[in-house]
Order: sequence, then C-alpha cells, then structure tokens
Amino acid sequence: MTAFDALKAQLPAAPQTWLVTGVAGFIGSNLLEALLQLDQRVVGLDNFATGHQRNLDQVQASVGAERWARFSFTRGDIRDPDTCQTLCKGVDYVLHQAALGSVPRSLEDPLTTHAANNTGFLNMLVAARDARVKRFVYAASSSTYGDHPGLPKVEDVIGKPLSPYAVTKLVNELYADVFGRCYGMESVGLRYFNIFGRRQDPDGAYAAVVPKWVSSMVHNQPVYINGDGETSRDFCYIDNVIQANLLAATSQHADAVYQVYNVAVGDRTTLNQLFESIRSLLAPRFPHLADFKPVYRDFRAGDVRHSLADISKARTRLGYQPTHRIGEGLAEAMDWYVADLAR
Repeated sequence: MTAFDALKAQLPAAPQTWLVTGVAGFIGSNLLEALLQLDQRVVGLDNFATGHQRNLDQVQASVGAERWARFSFTRGDIRDPDTCQTLCKGVDYVLHQAALGSVPRSLEDPLTTHAANNTGFLNMLVAARDARVKRFVYAASSSTYGDHPGLPKVEDVIGKPLSPYAVTKLVNELYADVFGRCYGMESVGLRYFNIFGRRQDPDGAYAAVVPKWVSSMVHNQPVYINGDGETSRDFCYIDNVIQANLLAATSQHADAVYQVYNVAVGDRTTLNQLFESIRSLLAPRFPHLADFKPVYRDFRAGDVRHSLADISKARTRLGYQPTHRIGEGLAEAMDWYVADLAR
C-alpha cells in the first residue's frame, strides 16, 4: 500500500468539504491537488499576494475535468472577516495555509506580516468556530523555536522569537490553544521545517533557498550562501507535508488534537551539502556547473544557526511517516523545477 492509498483509507467514506486558504500558493495548490485526487470537495481562497494562477492551472490539468468540478475558488483576503465567514459555511475541515512567510520580509514590513498572519488567522479561527468545522489545521513554523539552542527541536521546548515573522507564528499557536480551551474548537498546528518541492516559486526577493538556487545555477548566476555554509536545516519534501495535513485533519488518536507537531524528516543538511546536492543533480544537463562554486557573504539577521526536528510526536499521535528524505525529494522535484524555469 502506498502512502496515498493509506491516506485514502483513513478519510471518511463520504466525500468531505475542505477549505484551503492560500490555495494558489506552493503548499496550498499541492494540498488542493491531493484532495481532488482523493475525490474530496474543496473550497479555495487566495488573494494572489504570493500565490499564482498558474498553480491552479497546473492542478486543473493534472486532476481532469470531473475532479476539477469539485473545486470552487474565491479570490479574497483572510484579512476580511466577511470573506472568512462566508467561505467557512458548510465546511468540514479547514487547512489554513495563507500567510506572509519570510523572515526578511517581516523585518522590512512587520505591520503587513502581522495583518496577514495574526489578524487574518484570528478571522479564520472565528469563522471556523462559528461554522462549527470539525477541525482546523494550520501552518505553524519552525521559526517558533527561536533562540533555543537544543537539538533536535521538541515541540514543548521553545526559545525567544528572532523575527517579527516568528512572533506571528507563535501567536497563531497561542490563539489556537485558547480557542480549544474556551470554545472546544479542535485544532492542530504543523510546524513546517524548510519545505521544498513542485510549484515552489523561484522568483522574488523572498524565494526559498532550493528553487532560488536551482534557478541561479540553471541561468549561470551567482549562488549566495549566508555565512560559512555550515548552517543546517531539516529540509522536508512537499509530499510529506501533504501527508501531515491530511493526517492532522482526520486522525482519531485520542491525543491528536489541541496540539502542535513538527513536520520534517529528522535529518540535518548544511547549506554546503545542499549546494552540492543540487549542483550534482543539475550538472549532467548543464555543463557550466562542472566547476560552479557558491559565493559566501555575511550571516543574515534573524536566522537561526541550526535546525533539526524531533518527529516522534507526529509519528505516534498522527501516524506520520515521511516518504521522502532530502535526496529523494530533490531528485523527484528537479524535473519540475527545470521545466518551470523554461515556461
């Protein structure tokens, strides 16, 4: 049985209605595709601040006309309470992915980050509570661990936030916890660790490291590494994230809800190792990469030095079993990254 088959077996027998916020984004569009492939009904919301119509077009082409007919899309903003209230009506599960990511963005514009990540989040919580959704699953962040030096990162032990972005994601967890205590609203937070994969945007100042480096290498442009390259991260492929979201929404484990979980693999990869992995995968297709070297520069404000997740809690309570380590994920995603750059 594949991981996809296992997820299908766990879903309720009758199709459910899911609201995916940020549905035109990287993670949201992948969740949309998986849900439609699983014959679920999906309501989607996005304001295209960081999402793209092309992501929805790719999902439509992938799932076919019959499954695509089960999807309804609204262009709107989670900062508008009325939009949130309207879309939550009749929804069974909410997968809340809409947010303004990026530590540097939050340092430059903390007000906009707060409005999207906190005001928008609270609007969605209230709307989901009022609509009596079964469960509210939301994108949390490994940035919540802040300056705590311990490795691996365990959910119950955090430090002080190192950026406005990290503050907003911690506030999300506090609000979700309070809504559980005050209103009995079931929620699950997923602390994402450096997610990568298909439909991840390589453009813009705040692009994630994997697609940005792929783009730079393909176009023979400099790849910049902040610091000495020994900064490490727990890189997690998008298929693992899809699995975690659907398990979080449907798990019947007695202690599954009112919790936050690390979503990662449990491996630590340095930026130097990541650079070499990407370069070696691309070199057979792009000869100019044979002797390609990175450019080192100063460490970036707000970044943590090392990150590694303990995923035992997600394994035990959700049944989470990551299917892709970083090498497998990069190998699977590389064709998509290269094809996307040629569009």
